[in-house]
Amino acid sequence: MKYYEVELTITPCTQDAQDLLSALSAEAGFESFEETATGLLAYAQQSLFDQEVLDAAISTFPIEGTKIIYNVREAEDRDWNEQWEQEGFEPIEVRSQKEDGRGIIIHDGRHLGNLQFDHLLFTIEIDAHQAFGTGTHETTRMICANLMAMDLRDKHVLDCGSGTGILGICALKLGAGSVVAYDIDEWSTDNTRHNAVINGVDDRLASLCGDATLLDSLDQRFDLVLANINRNILLQDMPRFVSVMAPGATLMLSGFYESDCALLESKAQQLGLSLQSTKTDGDWACMVFTL
Repeated sequence: MKYYEVELTITPCTQDAQDLLSALSAEAGFESFEETATGLLAYAQQSLFDQEVLDAAISTFPIEGTKIIYNVREAEDRDWNEQWEQEGFEPIEVRSQKEDGRGIIIHDGRHLGNLQFDHLLFTIEIDAHQAFGTGTHETTRMICANLMAMDLRDKHVLDCGSGTGILGICALKLGAGSVVAYDIDEWSTDNTRHNAVINGVDDRLASLCGDATLLDSLDQRFDLVLANINRNILLQDMPRFVSVMAPGATLMLSGFYESDCALLESKAQQLGLSLQSTKTDGDWACMVFTL
């Protein structure tokens, strides 16, 4: 996959300015930031980089007297997660929203550890190859926790921006009848298929490569739509999500900040959706709507 490296020069360069700029510009598609003596280095997939969002973050930067300039260049073509993939990640526990002590453990093939629940539902093994979604991020954990509180038996699920496929796999292990997952990145669609196989659910999961426009050609309606993507893509694609939702279906969104909730709720209401719940973890939020 192709990445941009964006060099952001902040004058004067302070820790507060670096922290604030990384937070405000994250929705431009950046996956990671590196602090430098003069500002930040930021990395984004070329297909996801939104320069208008970055420009807006800079033009409205709230620290008075701060000057920010940037330079965009193509990053070296390499596996950005290579070291992380080799080392793996420690097992993660996710507890249900219900007060029943139930939970799941998400782990890679190297680490299962000694995490235990009195009422362990199942484990999910994730072998991440340059794909987002291991359970380490707040947004992934919030969606998994919400899924455990739902009755998914025989439901048809759409996983938008599937990454590793973790959300669709979780839904299938909770009883969903089928999952259609899609991602714009071929690495991710291949990784989703791989993880479905090692979790024994590949017979009920279809992994497609493309963006939300592929929904226009799907002759299927879904009971549950999951989308863990950045705010701007959610706002852009929400009409297409609604177009493939069955009557009474649920739309679960994450990948955005709590400060974005009002904007997303307004868009959802325009499309005939009703807000059912909002959950937050740190600055991140997860919203559940019904049609």
